[in-house]
Amino acid sequence: MSERQDIIRIENVRFAYGERTILDDLSLTIRRGEIVAIMGASGGGKTTLLGLIGGRLTPSVGRVFVEDQNVPTLSKSALYALRRRIGMLFQFGALFTDLSVFENVAFPYREQTDLSEDMIRTLVLMKLEAVGLRGAAHLMPSELSGGMARRVALARAVTLDPSIMLYDEPFTGLDPISVGIIGRLIKRLNAALGMTSIIVTHDLNETLRLADRVVVLSAGKVYCDLAPDDIRVSTDPFIRQFADGLPDGPVPFHYPARDYVGDLLAS
Repeated sequence: MSERQDIIRIENVRFAYGERTILDDLSLTIRRGEIVAIMGASGGGKTTLLGLIGGRLTPSVGRVFVEDQNVPTLSKSALYALRRRIGMLFQFGALFTDLSVFENVAFPYREQTDLSEDMIRTLVLMKLEAVGLRGAAHLMPSELSGGMARRVALARAVTLDPSIMLYDEPFTGLDPISVGIIGRLIKRLNAALGMTSIIVTHDLNETLRLADRVVVLSAGKVYCDLAPDDIRVSTDPFIRQFADGLPDGPVPFHYPARDYVGDLLAS
């Protein structure tokens, strides 16, 4: 089998917020058609990585290639053209609260295409059917459950058939049934639309069922890049702490502080 083409290449990237370094000499390659999960401790740079891929953030050092384009060097028009090929599912869906389900999904078509209303209607119903919510087209976001809202947001995110999908915590706040539904939809849509999916998540169980690779970030770098089966059997202390949810280990429970007794007795 021939090796799949690289669609994203992140080369020796450094990114900081002021004096706080988030990513430090990070390199990562993602191949076309993969589902890659990005995991790690909170504040470890996972969402920052999505921002760099989408061009919302610019590295202070290094290069970010998406479809062989160096994103930080793109003109505004070229960046917008690239973003049309990137879908984004935000953590809580980010639906327009004053628009119906149908109008939410229709929004990208109306804003970014010249399609007729008849064609838009057909495409919206197709996308809603794909996520199992064609019958909810008339509902408002306030009438949806959390899982339903996330599915509508997913339908909207794939309206323009993106080549790359970015998911920022797609399972947060969902019940186990909804988590399973969203996971299956991500996998099915990735295959059906020929996409590449990058998922920032803390849900290890669903991730191991879903992803082709699991990339764990630590100290601003790629700590490991493993297949799900390798994560399951790893004896590495950091991976085990993360996988088993242990409160203390390589990532300490206590934030660095001076001696406890001395601190209590200090005047």
